[in-house]
Amino acid sequence: QVQLVESGGGSVQAGGSLRLSCVASEYMYPSYCMGWFRQAPGKEREGVTGIDRLGRETYAESVKGRFAISRDNSKKTLYLQMNTLRPEDTAMYYCAAWRGCSSPGDKLLRGDLYTYWGQGTQVTVSS
Repeated sequence: QVQLVESGGGSVQAGGSLRLSCVASEYMYPSYCMGWFRQAPGKEREGVTGIDRLGRETYAESVKGRFAISRDNSKKTLYLQMNTLRPEDTAMYYCAAWRGCSSPGDKLLRGDLYTYWGQGTQVTVSS
């Protein structure tokens, strides 16, 4: 069973930055596709960004140019660098791992395809 633990959330003013981290317990981590998702109160979960085993990235239009995903396989850690944050970025952010993905492309933003999920870390952006 893969365990994912997120950290790095917090409160920040609009225009600020945060860096989220997600540490995976599974030694097979490098073979998984990984993603970040978020859910704001009263809204459905949405895919923010994902990265496949070869490092190819996909982003939601709302975060392109502001957010950057990266992974350090040696540390089994996934990162989300969030810059120029906006109040509408306020949400619980979740890390997820997709076991067995292959050439996912835009499917990286589909939460229903992911196998394991973290507990989430809250990001609050004030205006």
